[in-house]
Parts: sequence; structure tokens; C-alpha cells
Amino acid sequence: MPRLLPLMFCLLLALMPTMATARVAGPEAWQANDKVRDLAEIRRSGVLRVLVNQSRNSSGEVKGEAIGVEYARLRAFEQYLNRNAASARPITLKIIPKAKDQLLGALQRGEGDLVAPGELLPLAGMKGISRSRPVVSDVSLVLVGRQGGPRYQRLDQLSGRSLALPPGSAAGPALARLNKQLMERKLAPIVAEWVDPTLAVEDVLEMVQAGVYPATVVEQTIAERWAKVMPKLRIEQHLSLGDKASMHWFVRNDASMLRASADRFLKDFDLPDNQDAAFERVYRRLYKVQYPLDRVGRQRLEKVRPTLQRYAEQIELDWLNLAALAFKESTLNPAARGAGGATGLMQVTPATARAMGVSNIHQLDNNVQASAKYLANIRRNFFASPRLNERERMAFILAAYNLGPQRVQSMRAEARRRGLNPDQWFFQVERIAMETVGMGVVAYVNSVNKYYLAYQRERYLLEADRKTAAN
Repeated sequence: MPRLLPLMFCLLLALMPTMATARVAGPEAWQANDKVRDLAEIRRSGVLRVLVNQSRNSSGEVKGEAIGVEYARLRAFEQYLNRNAASARPITLKIIPKAKDQLLGALQRGEGDLVAPGELLPLAGMKGISRSRPVVSDVSLVLVGRQGGPRYQRLDQLSGRSLALPPGSAAGPALARLNKQLMERKLAPIVAEWVDPTLAVEDVLEMVQAGVYPATVVEQTIAERWAKVMPKLRIEQHLSLGDKASMHWFVRNDASMLRASADRFLKDFDLPDNQDAAFERVYRRLYKVQYPLDRVGRQRLEKVRPTLQRYAEQIELDWLNLAALAFKESTLNPAARGAGGATGLMQVTPATARAMGVSNIHQLDNNVQASAKYLANIRRNFFASPRLNERERMAFILAAYNLGPQRVQSMRAEARRRGLNPDQWFFQVERIAMETVGMGVVAYVNSVNKYYLAYQRERYLLEADRKTAAN
């Protein structure tokens, strides 16, 4: 990246965290309620509504095992509240996942009783909200890169370079302060690349490990946890942004009894020593996204690009979606052979091809045509609703491509029943998949999505010669 960047470009990037919030809201079942529910009313209702960061690092379970670090803490808090349940109505948690940058606003609107973000969450500018005692104290925001990547001894060596940040990252304000100091020294600011809202902090770390993004800044506790399953990450503990801060839970000011109970619980609670045992077992073999645009990847993509573009146009699909799916299925190898008779670039089975009226799928054109027709068939018959935005629609199509359309539709129905957003795969319906069938389909959709985003970052270069020919 050039060392000197136009100021207007940097100012535009500074606005992107706000733009990133314009996405599908969920869950639908919880509506605003101006009345503050303190502990007594929560006990009467039997439900504590907890707004959680939708990151897999913070919340969720996989086939009955608590994986999110905040999820385990919340379950312990539920037990704490019910320690005298014989003399009072027991409380059950209602977990409400939302994007991190929407959590405090949802609490203000009364959509939940407690916010448990599992990450640093600044309270600045939020009225009527107070925080608990620290959940985790003295947390640093550290630079995380990839083993074998550039090494930095000082933060000013990042001048003119970019850092990938998920929406709502606490590194945003710290980076703004650092950039002010850099510009006062006549140095180019560091560019904050605010990533797609389908990515949480762990997704950004995986893409850093793969080499898609050069580096990121995250809470040290989160970096160290995910480094257990992403061994190619390099944590630069000597390079931290801003001062250390603490993670907290949040409640509305008038819920003083709930806050007092949370404070008493957090004072003495410690996560068990084996807290990450299930986390490591489940995730160790899942976060394996590769860099799709290395030398070999570029060469392979260039060879199959005309075919991908032709059939993507026929079904009115962004050709980069087909390219990302092809990379996931075969690393763009038209000669690939898979299990169950799956073959070729798109790993199509003979049965699927016949159903789509295509034969001889060993030929590249036929292979891609059969896959494209099948994707279009899934979209037309199951996911044509105008309620779906195009990114979520593609995620549902991919999940159905991997798992079967009917099973995905049943997951949407279960999500609706639980108050999750049935029209949002990422972080909403995928929670049902994690609980019922495990991480297989979730990892599949996430991988294809990340390959798409990697291609999207370089769309102009990948399509440059086509645009030249058109002119």
C-alpha cells in the first residue's frame, strides 16, 4: 500500500464503522420496551434477557457444549441467581445475539436486561446505562499478524499501512488517537479497513492467519485464546494501542438490584481451568481458510474465469461467488476428484448433474453449468423471498448446497420459534446449525464467504482485462 494516502480517503474510511451497521437486524421477537425490568420483575417473569455479542468467541454452544467464553460465564450466573430457587421462581436465560455495535442501543431501547459483550465495549455517549464491576481487568489491544509476515518494533512503522477491524472494534477510537499523533508528525495515518459485517473478530483473525488481511488489533485475551487453534497467528504483545481497559457487563441505570447481583457474582467467579478444552477440540481443525490469490491461485482462477463468468451471468449471480465456491470445493482444480462421485471444479455429483439436465461433468463447462443450475434451482425454490438481502440469500443457498434445502428451512423455522432472525444466516440461523448438526455447515458457509471477500478486495484487478476489452 502506498506510504502516503489522501486525507479525504482516510476521512471516508473513518466513517465506515457507522456504515457497517446498516445490516439485517435481529432477532425479531424482542421489541423495544421503555420500562426497566429490575431483578424482582425478572424473577416474576422467569426470564433474564441477555444481549450477547454474536461473535462465536463470546457466545454460543456446539451440540450441547458451551464454546463461547461469555456463554459459560452467563450460564454460571444463571445458576447463581437460582441458588435459592426452592423459595422463588427460577430464572432462565434468553440469549439474544446482536452485532457488537448494536448491543448498547438495544439495551437502551429495552430489548434486553443485560449486555454481555465478551469484548471491550466503550460506554461513551450512552445515556441511562451503567457497567458492572470488571469481568476481565487490564486488557490490552494488541497487534496481531501472521507468522512470516512483516515485523514491527514501533507503532509508527505501521504508518500508511492498513489494519483490518471488525465492526464495533474497541481499536477504532484508539487508532483514531494514534493517527492524530502520526499526522502531527507529518506521517501518513494507519488505514482502518472496516471489514464486512458478516465477519466477527475470530473471522478476522482467521483471515489474518491466511494472509488475506495483513494484520488486525484485538483484545490480548481474545488473541491468545484463538492462537490456540490458529497457530500461524503472531501476537505482538509489545505493540498495544491505547491504555489497558476492562471488560464489563452492562445494565440500565434503574436496574440497581440486577447490577448488584451481577457485581456479587463477578467478584468471586473464575472460569474453570479447562474452560477452553471443548473450544480447542471443536475448532482446532475448522479454521483453515487459505489465501486464494497466491501465485498458483491466481493462475488457476485466470484459466477458469471465463467459464465462471459465463455461467454466473446466465443465473444472474456475481461470478466471484462461483469462484469462491469453486476454491472451497476444489482449490480451482478442474481435475479434482472427491467422495461420493463428486468431481471437477465444483465437485458436482453425477446425480445432481442429471437432475439439472447436464451430462459429462468431467468437462469444465458442463461441471460449472451443472453447479450454477443447481444453485439457481435452490435460490428459486427456497430463497427467493425479497426479505433476504443478497449476502444472506447467498449464505442460505450455500448452506442448502452443503446440507440440503429442507434441513436449512427447518433451521429457519426453529430460529423463528426461538426469537432469532430467520432471514439472517450469519450469527442467527447458524446458531441453530451449531447446536443441532455441529460446525460443519457453519464452517463451510464461512469459508466460502471469506474466499468471496478475499476476491472482492481485488475485484478491480481480477476484472481489469475484461473492462479493458469492453472499452
